[in-house]
Amino acid sequence: MGIKVSEVTKKFVRKTILKNVSFELEPNRIYGLLGRNGAGKSTLLNIMTDRIFPNDGVVTLNGVAIHEHDAQLGKIYLMSEVNLYQKRQRVAALFKASKLLYGGFNESYAKQLCEAFELNPKLRFGQLSTGYRTIFKLIMALCLPVDYVFLDEPILGLDANHRELFYKELLDSYSRHPRTFVISTHIIEEVANMLEHVFVLENGKILIDDDVDRMLSQAYVITGPGATVDAYTQGLNIIGTESLGNLKGNYIFGNLNDDREIPDTIQISRMDLQKLFIHLTSEGSTIK
Repeated sequence: MGIKVSEVTKKFVRKTILKNVSFELEPNRIYGLLGRNGAGKSTLLNIMTDRIFPNDGVVTLNGVAIHEHDAQLGKIYLMSEVNLYQKRQRVAALFKASKLLYGGFNESYAKQLCEAFELNPKLRFGQLSTGYRTIFKLIMALCLPVDYVFLDEPILGLDANHRELFYKELLDSYSRHPRTFVISTHIIEEVANMLEHVFVLENGKILIDDDVDRMLSQAYVITGPGATVDAYTQGLNIIGTESLGNLKGNYIFGNLNDDREIPDTIQISRMDLQKLFIHLTSEGSTIK
C-alpha cells in the first residue's frame, strides 16, 4: 500500500508552510521531491517521519498512522542536515547503536562503503568534516533495514567524486535490495536520470505529481527568430522565455498541436528536468 500523505497542513506562528498536501509513495520506487528554498520540503519530510507534527492531516504507512507508532517509524529513515548524533561517539559505535534501534544493520556493506569513501570508522562524529558527516549519514541510510529512505539534501559538502560514488552506490543498493527512496535536492541535473516520479512543491502545495518520463514528454523549447517563435507558440502553454538578439526561445509545457506546419526557421527540442523545474517554479508560470 505504501505511504499516504492526506490533507497535511503545517503552520509556524502566522505562516502556513504546507497547505492540504496529499500524495502517495508506492513501494520500491525512486522519487524526487523538488522545490525552491522555503517551499516546505524539509518540513514535509520531518512530518512524514514524525519529527514534527502537522496542524491538520495524517500520514499513514500501509493504512496505519505513523504518529507515535514505533513499528511503523522503524520502517523509515530520514537523512537530513540536522545532526542528531553525539559528537563524542565514534562512527563504529553509532553504526552498532543504529543496529539496536532499527533491528539490523548491514555491517559488511558499511565496511565496504567506509573503505570506498575513505571514512575512518574509529573517528568520533565531532571530528568529521561537513562532507564526511554527510557520508556517514548516507552509509547509515544505505545499510539500515528500512523500506523507505528519505534523503534531504544528501550531497551537502560532497566533492564531485564522492557525489558520483554515492549515486552509483544508491543505484547498486536499490538494484540488490529494492525499497523506496525519496531524494530532495537542488542539484537536479545530477539525479534526474535515476528519478522515476517527481513531486514539485511550490508555495506549500503540490504543483506537480507525475512520472518523470510523462512530464518530459510534454516539455519543449521552441527556438528561432522571435516573431516566428511567438507566432508558432501562440495559444500554447508558455512557462518561460529567453531572448538573445533576434533569437528567442519559448519554453512549452503541454501539447504542441502537431497538425500545424513547422516553419523551417524554428527548432523544437526537449527540455531537461532541471530547466523544466526552473520554469515551472518561476514567478508568473502557470500549468494548464
